[in-house]
Amino acid sequence: MPPPPGAPHPSATTNGLAIASLVTGIVCLVPPLGLVLGAVALGQIKRKGQRGKGLAIAGMVLSLISTLLVAAGFATGGFKEFVDDARKVQEDVASTDSAFSLRTGDCFNQPGGTVDQQEVETIKSVDCAKPHDAEVTGAFQLTGSAYPGVPAIEKQAEERCLKISEQYSLDSWAVPENAVTFYYHPTEDSWRRVKDRTVTCAFAAEKGKLTGSLRADATTLDAGQVAYLKAMNSLDAVLVAEPEDDPETDLDANVAWAGSLEKALDGSIAQLEGHTFPGASAQPVADVVKELEKARKHWAKAAKASDADTFWTHYEPGYEALPLDLGKEARAALKLSTKAPVEPTS
Repeated sequence: MPPPPGAPHPSATTNGLAIASLVTGIVCLVPPLGLVLGAVALGQIKRKGQRGKGLAIAGMVLSLISTLLVAAGFATGGFKEFVDDARKVQEDVASTDSAFSLRTGDCFNQPGGTVDQQEVETIKSVDCAKPHDAEVTGAFQLTGSAYPGVPAIEKQAEERCLKISEQYSLDSWAVPENAVTFYYHPTEDSWRRVKDRTVTCAFAAEKGKLTGSLRADATTLDAGQVAYLKAMNSLDAVLVAEPEDDPETDLDANVAWAGSLEKALDGSIAQLEGHTFPGASAQPVADVVKELEKARKHWAKAAKASDADTFWTHYEPGYEALPLDLGKEARAALKLSTKAPVEPTS
């Protein structure tokens, strides 16, 4: 019923759809929706005497502009480029991790590369098949309550990370020349604030990038490959420990080393003979055993040398039986890397 004479008329309300149309137009949320909401709002405003005509029209105009821009974007490819850029940003953000989150087998890029030493908080995780700065080979925990200091940590890290990386990649022939031992260690601040005790070891690119995983252990190799590599690697570990001084200067050290080498050769021969190598690899591995036996006889005599001349007499043929490319045929049969190490230059 109409209000009694003299009574005030109720104030007109603002149409809700008009407000929704304006909001939709401003935020570009489903652009055509703003047009529909605005058109419905105009009809209700006229029929009910509500306010909000300007809001509805503004929402329709903004929605129309948004609709035209989106249509133009699809037509010219600009919208696809925008979506691709947004996706790339999202992927970059998603792949950015804390350096504390690294796990064995992870490949990553470090801001600024891995050539220079620097404090690092975040890294970018990368698929190992793609070019990357480094690959995590393992980790170990430091002990003690007081911060050991950088020199002490680095000394321990260099020794232990070398061994960890050797176990991670048993096939040293497959490790590229630009890959070097790398590690993250706690700073005094991280030691105190977050109880950081972890040294993370890795292979890192000394120059350029690494491509493909360097992992070569029981998780990626078969039993024959592992048996062969372990037998030969135990021998390599003794060879690299050769004394710096010649036997003329330190005969005792050289004789002791020759004894260690003889013992290592015995162990390698036993490991190779104790494993049944399959098919085409059996004969090449047997040929390696023969070479090791020949070398063992010379090193056994060098280990009993009473003077430098006698030591040198067996040193040369002992090394000739252990050339850098020893076992290349066996490696080929076992489907291991056949790229022999390069002769070191003086």
